[in-house]
Amino acid sequence: MTGPETIEPGRMGAAHALEPHQGSVAGRLNWLRAGVLGANDGIISIAGLVIGVAAATAGRTEIATAGVAGLVAGAVSMALGEYVSVSSQRDTERALIDRERRELATAPEAELAELVGLLRQRGLSDESAATTARELTERDALKAHLSFELGIDGEELSNQWIAAGSSAVAFAVGAVGPLVTILVLPPSLRIPVTFLAVLVALVVTGWVSAHLGDAPKRAAVLRLVIGGALAMAVTFGIGYLFGVATG
Repeated sequence: MTGPETIEPGRMGAAHALEPHQGSVAGRLNWLRAGVLGANDGIISIAGLVIGVAAATAGRTEIATAGVAGLVAGAVSMALGEYVSVSSQRDTERALIDRERRELATAPEAELAELVGLLRQRGLSDESAATTARELTERDALKAHLSFELGIDGEELSNQWIAAGSSAVAFAVGAVGPLVTILVLPPSLRIPVTFLAVLVALVVTGWVSAHLGDAPKRAAVLRLVIGGALAMAVTFGIGYLFGVATG
């Protein structure tokens, strides 16, 4: 039996460099969440819209009008929703930072004791917790409390503009696929080919989002594909019934 493998310092540093420590994890998840949500919503909502209209009428102009209107309205709606949501989160983070700053100014000893307790909860011994708390307080007391007590990085708060922009762009990019597909195809192929193309797009976006977020890929893909297929089936049925009723 061989002993444990000795890792050379250079190799250890190279392996460590491959780990996702760069940048803010919270910031990465923020734009990833907004972008993936926007893309998936764009694909599914516009695909459902144009398939529903195509089931009611073969007119290319009607389909294009509905699709473009849905794309613009959806992108604006997604951007506004993300802006308001993340702005509220940012306001809350700022309020917490201000409160923590006041507590450090008015009750520094109590805050130091609180930090010691937080470090004990992380598994440090009483002596180590006290020493570490004092060193962190001397270096940057506010940053230490924000990190250990609130889980906030005061230098990288949630950015509402990035969230809104990524969500709107992702929605538009996702919406373009089904819209262009259904417009360039002849009437007999519009609905089935668009349906299949959307499912393929959902497989890709589900896999990519799961890969970037280190999440299980199969579950992410299945959720998107099943949800998208149901949405398109429902809108097709509604459009077909409407077309029959008004035809």
